[in-house]
Amino acid sequence: MAARTTIAIANQKGGVGKTTVAVNLAAAMARRGRRVLLVDLDIQGSATSILAALPPDHRVDVARCLLEKVPLADAVVPTAQPGLDLAPAGERMAVVDLHLASLLGRERVLERALRDPHLQPYDLVILDTAPYLGLLTLNAIVASDHVLVPVSCEYLPMLGLKLLRETLDNVRDQVGTDTSVLGYVLTMVDRREKITDEVEALLRNTFGSLMFPHGIRVNTHHKASPSHHKTIFDYESKGGKGREDFELLCDEVERRLEAMGCRLPPRAPSLSPPSLPAS
Repeated sequence: MAARTTIAIANQKGGVGKTTVAVNLAAAMARRGRRVLLVDLDIQGSATSILAALPPDHRVDVARCLLEKVPLADAVVPTAQPGLDLAPAGERMAVVDLHLASLLGRERVLERALRDPHLQPYDLVILDTAPYLGLLTLNAIVASDHVLVPVSCEYLPMLGLKLLRETLDNVRDQVGTDTSVLGYVLTMVDRREKITDEVEALLRNTFGSLMFPHGIRVNTHHKASPSHHKTIFDYESKGGKGREDFELLCDEVERRLEAMGCRLPPRAPSLSPPSLPAS
């Protein structure tokens, strides 16, 4: 059993709340006393813009690490959430796929970068991936122990899951990794809309126990918090449904990891400062 667990948050369909899940799951784990590294592999760099105000002299990012073989640990910066660090995406992330295409062992470049011994103290690495199944996302899948798939309550994202499942099967068969699906989590859940129940029924019929029991509900605070560069725990007041949804997601991720033999360190008292009501 590896001392560290790596989870890719992946779905080739954009707009499903992937970065929201990555950022807030990482924050929830850090609040429970774990050392967490969030690696931003999205060419849009959304997680980076939410979590880090990079200093003007910060010159190392994930793109440079993958393009120039700079140690990944050199890119890591702290965030406002104690216990949570970030490896920011970088402006050249859009050309990384082209660079990887010409390399031998191109699907394992990120895996090798994550072997940096300076990253060993982390308990959990979360990879926020790009919204397409290119080489960056393939690298994230290969480098991960598990994949967590956010699915919004719409038909098109649901239909696109077939391609993701085929990609995971091909990775296991052709690359020889044992990356598993940790589960599918519904996002943008709105019980006022009939399509929510229809999509959920279809997904639960298709994926059974791989579906997480609780989804992430529609919440204006999820839309507002990124503009304030805050996680839901820093932006929404205690008792808010956004915080509750991510605590439940974190509970279930812990339970599933433990069932698979991946034991995270025991929970510790929250490291986060007191949350303030949203302004």
